[in-house]
Amino acid sequence: MATIPTAKVAQINSSPENRVTLFCACAGWGERLNNQRNGMKERNWHIPDPDVQPEFYADVPLKRLLAWLVDTLVILGLSLVIVVFTAFTGLLVWPILLLVVGFIYRTATIANGSATPGMRLFAIEFRTLDGARLDLPLALMHTLGLTISFGFIILQVISVILMMTSARGQGLSDLVLGTIAVNRRAAQ
Repeated sequence: MATIPTAKVAQINSSPENRVTLFCACAGWGERLNNQRNGMKERNWHIPDPDVQPEFYADVPLKRLLAWLVDTLVILGLSLVIVVFTAFTGLLVWPILLLVVGFIYRTATIANGSATPGMRLFAIEFRTLDGARLDLPLALMHTLGLTISFGFIILQVISVILMMTSARGQGLSDLVLGTIAVNRRAAQ
Protein backbone atom coordinates (compact mmCIF):
# COMPACT_ATOMS: atom_id res chain seq x y z
CA MET A 1 0.00 0.00 0.00
CA ALA A 2 1.33 3.43 -0.94
CA THR A 3 1.80 6.00 1.78
CA ILE A 4 1.82 9.76 1.47
CA PRO A 5 4.23 11.77 3.63
CA THR A 6 2.53 13.89 6.31
CA ALA A 7 3.72 17.12 4.68
CA LYS A 8 1.92 16.19 1.45
CA VAL A 9 -1.31 15.36 3.26
CA ALA A 10 -1.25 18.77 4.94
CA GLN A 11 -0.97 20.50 1.54
CA ILE A 12 -4.07 18.81 0.10
CA ASN A 13 -7.22 20.91 0.41
CA SER A 14 -10.52 19.31 1.28
CA SER A 15 -12.33 19.49 -2.06
CA PRO A 16 -14.24 16.28 -2.95
CA GLU A 17 -11.97 15.49 -5.92
CA ASN A 18 -8.83 15.83 -3.79
CA ARG A 19 -10.29 13.58 -1.09
CA VAL A 20 -10.96 10.92 -3.73
CA THR A 21 -7.46 11.35 -5.12
CA LEU A 22 -5.94 11.09 -1.63
CA PHE A 23 -7.95 7.93 -0.88
CA CYS A 24 -7.02 6.36 -4.20
CA ALA A 25 -3.34 7.24 -3.80
CA CYS A 26 -3.29 5.70 -0.35
CA ALA A 27 -5.04 2.59 -1.62
CA GLY A 28 -2.62 2.26 -4.55
CA TRP A 29 -5.28 3.14 -7.10
CA GLY A 30 -3.77 6.33 -8.47
CA GLU A 31 -3.20 5.01 -11.97
CA ARG A 32 -6.66 3.49 -12.09
CA LEU A 33 -8.26 6.82 -11.15
CA ASN A 34 -6.18 8.79 -13.67
CA ASN A 35 -6.98 6.31 -16.42
CA GLN A 36 -10.69 6.49 -15.68
CA ARG A 37 -10.57 10.29 -15.76
CA ASN A 38 -8.74 10.17 -19.10
CA GLY A 39 -11.26 7.71 -20.56
CA MET A 40 -8.79 4.82 -20.79
CA LYS A 41 -9.84 1.26 -20.23
CA GLU A 42 -8.84 -0.01 -16.80
CA ARG A 43 -7.08 -3.14 -18.06
CA ASN A 44 -4.68 -1.34 -20.41
CA TRP A 45 -2.78 0.97 -18.12
CA HIS A 46 0.69 0.67 -19.59
CA ILE A 47 0.20 -0.16 -23.24
CA PRO A 48 -0.56 2.29 -26.02
CA ASP A 49 -4.23 2.89 -26.74
CA PRO A 50 -4.87 2.17 -30.44
CA ASP A 51 -7.28 5.11 -30.66
CA VAL A 52 -4.82 7.62 -29.18
CA GLN A 53 -1.51 6.17 -30.41
CA PRO A 54 -2.29 4.14 -33.56
CA GLU A 55 1.34 4.37 -34.71
CA PHE A 56 2.23 1.59 -32.24
CA TYR A 57 -0.10 -0.79 -34.10
CA ALA A 58 0.39 0.43 -37.69
CA ASP A 59 1.05 -2.47 -40.08
CA VAL A 60 1.75 -4.90 -37.21
CA PRO A 61 -0.19 -7.85 -38.75
CA LEU A 62 1.75 -7.51 -42.01
CA LYS A 63 5.04 -7.14 -40.14
CA ARG A 64 4.21 -10.25 -38.08
CA LEU A 65 3.67 -12.23 -41.28
CA LEU A 66 6.93 -11.01 -42.79
CA ALA A 67 8.79 -11.68 -39.54
CA TRP A 68 7.30 -15.19 -39.43
CA LEU A 69 8.59 -15.83 -42.98
CA VAL A 70 12.10 -14.65 -42.05
CA ASP A 71 12.10 -16.73 -38.86
CA THR A 72 10.86 -19.78 -40.77
CA LEU A 73 13.76 -19.44 -43.21
CA VAL A 74 16.22 -19.18 -40.30
CA ILE A 75 14.67 -22.26 -38.65
CA LEU A 76 14.85 -24.14 -41.94
CA GLY A 77 18.53 -23.17 -42.31
CA LEU A 78 19.37 -24.23 -38.75
CA SER A 79 17.58 -27.54 -39.29
CA LEU A 80 19.49 -28.17 -42.52
CA VAL A 81 22.79 -27.55 -40.70
CA ILE A 82 21.74 -30.07 -38.05
CA VAL A 83 20.88 -32.60 -40.76
CA VAL A 84 24.34 -32.21 -42.28
CA PHE A 85 26.02 -32.64 -38.87
CA THR A 86 23.98 -35.79 -38.20
CA ALA A 87 25.24 -37.35 -41.46
CA PHE A 88 21.77 -36.85 -42.93
CA THR A 89 20.08 -39.13 -40.40
CA GLY A 90 18.16 -36.07 -39.25
CA LEU A 91 16.12 -36.43 -42.45
CA LEU A 92 14.48 -39.50 -40.90
CA VAL A 93 12.84 -37.25 -38.30
CA TRP A 94 12.66 -34.06 -40.39
CA PRO A 95 9.20 -32.85 -39.24
CA ILE A 96 10.08 -33.43 -35.57
CA LEU A 97 13.45 -31.74 -36.07
CA LEU A 98 11.78 -28.66 -37.58
CA LEU A 99 9.27 -28.56 -34.73
CA VAL A 100 11.92 -28.82 -32.01
CA VAL A 101 14.35 -26.36 -33.61
CA GLY A 102 11.52 -23.87 -34.22
CA PHE A 103 10.21 -24.21 -30.68
CA ILE A 104 13.64 -23.68 -29.10
CA TYR A 105 14.50 -20.83 -31.50
CA ARG A 106 11.28 -18.91 -30.89
CA THR A 107 11.22 -19.46 -27.12
CA ALA A 108 14.87 -18.48 -26.64
CA THR A 109 14.74 -15.39 -28.84
CA ILE A 110 11.43 -14.10 -27.46
CA ALA A 111 12.62 -14.65 -23.88
CA ASN A 112 15.86 -12.75 -24.58
CA GLY A 113 14.43 -9.58 -26.07
CA SER A 114 10.68 -10.02 -26.45
CA ALA A 115 11.10 -10.53 -30.20
CA THR A 116 12.48 -13.04 -32.66
CA PRO A 117 15.20 -11.88 -35.08
CA GLY A 118 12.54 -11.59 -37.79
CA MET A 119 10.46 -9.38 -35.51
CA ARG A 120 13.51 -7.23 -34.75
CA LEU A 121 14.14 -6.89 -38.49
CA PHE A 122 10.66 -5.44 -38.93
CA ALA A 123 10.83 -3.37 -35.71
CA ILE A 124 8.09 -5.09 -33.71
CA GLU A 125 8.13 -6.71 -30.30
CA PHE A 126 5.86 -8.47 -27.83
CA ARG A 127 4.70 -6.80 -24.63
CA THR A 128 2.42 -7.83 -21.80
CA LEU A 129 -0.67 -5.76 -21.06
CA ASP A 130 1.24 -3.95 -18.31
CA GLY A 131 3.97 -3.01 -20.81
CA ALA A 132 6.63 -5.50 -19.68
CA ARG A 133 8.76 -7.61 -22.01
CA LEU A 134 8.02 -11.32 -22.16
CA ASP A 135 10.03 -13.49 -19.77
CA LEU A 136 10.96 -17.16 -20.28
CA PRO A 137 7.71 -18.74 -18.97
CA LEU A 138 5.55 -16.38 -21.01
CA ALA A 139 7.74 -16.83 -24.10
CA LEU A 140 7.40 -20.59 -23.66
CA MET A 141 3.61 -20.33 -23.38
CA HIS A 142 3.40 -18.01 -26.39
CA THR A 143 5.49 -20.38 -28.50
CA LEU A 144 3.37 -23.32 -27.32
CA GLY A 145 0.24 -21.42 -28.34
CA LEU A 146 1.72 -20.74 -31.78
CA THR A 147 2.72 -24.39 -32.17
CA ILE A 148 -0.73 -25.63 -31.16
CA SER A 149 -2.43 -23.18 -33.52
CA PHE A 150 -0.29 -24.50 -36.40
CA GLY A 151 -1.41 -28.02 -35.50
CA PHE A 152 -5.10 -27.13 -35.82
CA ILE A 153 -5.91 -25.10 -38.92
CA ILE A 154 -9.14 -23.70 -37.45
CA LEU A 155 -7.18 -22.16 -34.55
CA GLN A 156 -4.74 -20.59 -37.01
CA VAL A 157 -7.59 -19.17 -39.09
CA ILE A 158 -9.22 -17.72 -35.97
CA SER A 159 -5.88 -16.23 -34.91
CA VAL A 160 -5.30 -14.58 -38.30
CA ILE A 161 -8.85 -13.18 -38.37
CA LEU A 162 -8.33 -11.76 -34.87
CA MET A 163 -5.02 -10.16 -35.89
CA MET A 164 -6.65 -8.54 -38.90
CA THR A 165 -9.78 -7.28 -37.13
CA SER A 166 -8.88 -6.43 -33.52
CA ALA A 167 -7.77 -2.92 -32.61
CA ARG A 168 -4.45 -4.15 -31.19
CA GLY A 169 -3.85 -6.86 -33.82
CA GLN A 170 -3.79 -9.62 -31.21
CA GLY A 171 -3.88 -13.24 -32.27
CA LEU A 172 -5.47 -16.06 -30.33
CA SER A 173 -2.35 -16.76 -28.23
CA ASP A 174 -2.02 -13.05 -27.52
CA LEU A 175 -5.57 -12.82 -26.24
CA VAL A 176 -5.22 -15.91 -24.05
CA LEU A 177 -1.87 -14.84 -22.58
CA GLY A 178 -2.51 -11.09 -22.37
CA THR A 179 0.24 -10.07 -24.79
CA ILE A 180 0.42 -7.68 -27.74
CA ALA A 181 2.76 -7.10 -30.65
CA VAL A 182 3.64 -3.43 -31.13
CA ASN A 183 6.00 -1.36 -33.21
CA ARG A 184 9.20 -0.74 -31.27
CA ARG A 185 9.99 2.77 -30.15
CA ALA A 186 12.78 4.48 -32.03
CA ALA A 187 16.15 4.46 -30.27
CA GLN A 188 16.58 7.55 -28.13
